[in-house]
Amino acid sequence: MNFRLVFKVTGKSLMVEAIAMLLPLLVCLIYREDPTPFLLTIPMIIVVGFLLSLFQSDDHFFTREGFFAVALIWLLMGAFGALPFYFSGYFPTYIDCFFEAVSGFTTTGASILTAVEPLPYGILFWRSFIHWLGGMGVLILTIALLPSLGARTLHLMKAESPGPVVSKLVPKSSQSSKILYGIYCGLTALQIVVLRLAGMPWYDSIVHSFATAGTGGFSIKNLSIAAYGNPAFEIIITIFMLLFSVNFSLYFLILCGKVRQALRSDELRFFLILVAGSIVLITINIQGLYPTLGESARHAAFQVGSIISTTGFASTDFNLWPEFSRVLLVLLMFVGACAGSTGGAIKCSRVLLLLRCIRREIRQVIHPRAVNVVKLDGKIVEESGLRSVHIFFSAYMFIILIATLLVSVDNYSFGTTFTAVVSCIGNIGPGLELVGPMGNYALFSGFSKLILSLCMIVGRLEILPILVLFSGNAWKRS
Repeated sequence: MNFRLVFKVTGKSLMVEAIAMLLPLLVCLIYREDPTPFLLTIPMIIVVGFLLSLFQSDDHFFTREGFFAVALIWLLMGAFGALPFYFSGYFPTYIDCFFEAVSGFTTTGASILTAVEPLPYGILFWRSFIHWLGGMGVLILTIALLPSLGARTLHLMKAESPGPVVSKLVPKSSQSSKILYGIYCGLTALQIVVLRLAGMPWYDSIVHSFATAGTGGFSIKNLSIAAYGNPAFEIIITIFMLLFSVNFSLYFLILCGKVRQALRSDELRFFLILVAGSIVLITINIQGLYPTLGESARHAAFQVGSIISTTGFASTDFNLWPEFSRVLLVLLMFVGACAGSTGGAIKCSRVLLLLRCIRREIRQVIHPRAVNVVKLDGKIVEESGLRSVHIFFSAYMFIILIATLLVSVDNYSFGTTFTAVVSCIGNIGPGLELVGPMGNYALFSGFSKLILSLCMIVGRLEILPILVLFSGNAWKRS
């Protein structure tokens, strides 16, 4: 293990976090609020980041170092990102602050706050801004800003980027990162402008666009988007939640004029069919709860978009919907968005590959001598790739079961406990019952909050980088 290079990359990433805190500090000054939480935190991060970045090392950076660095960076990002919350005095304990910060960076959107609106503008801005930072990936941002890391940065992108397959858009990883962030910033800016034109105040438009772009879901209102009671806001946010759920590589293809190639994506078609089908089914199921069919369809579309994109915004309390709709939303929590997007959960591409593997096995039983292959986008998927999908799915479900068992010591109902774990590992935010869209996670013990925080990081980094930390072989120097 090349620890020196791991520490060097970690230090530079922490420096990026310190720079990012200048924005909420500026917000504090604009609204004439106490900037102390950020004035205390920024120097601490700079000192630690600078000391770690002083480590000199060669550039032998491989998959093992990449996974280890990503896991360490995300843990430290959450630990230091929690300090402004802690110094603000609005959070009961540091564990609560850590939970909130990890929820922000991993774009989960689960909160321990029982009342959001009393918080200062600067703290609320930081709370939403870390969604935006974590959405595309902290390390991808670091690679884009600091391409001279002296390392083979594709290993970092593989460890941090969501999905079964990670590839560079252009030969250089730093250029790929800049392209991804260019698209990311462009879509974010577009949403800010559209929301402002629809009548939402500038500050509200910015923080909600940050939360939408990162598919995080932190709102500055206690009732989330439902607090505005504005159908236009809901429609705009629904559209952008779905846009940010699409693989960003497809946007790159569209920008290059390869529209047909982008539209031929099997995963995109599967995603759109799943979204459309879920909206229709839920609309039919809840039509008696709202005055018109249009309103039922609007709420169904918003919540389907919110859950499958793993954003977690709420336009209504879907905890009060019929059991069919609630179960369908829980199933969408497992599926999640497309690979290569800012969304979480298992990802549509993996689910699609699992379904095609099942179909292949059925065909193999019927025709034992036939040669059956699994394809995605017209290309044969190697057996090693299919094996990794199976292992990921098995590990994902196993961690859910273990975490549910551990969190159950708090003695809440199965619906609350299970959906809290599923929501956290899927980076979604709301669950059912006590952790529904109008509830929060304040009720859990400190132990359960730490378990759920770890679930968020495991889900965001897609399991392996965190598991690497618990492997004895990863700590060896050879």
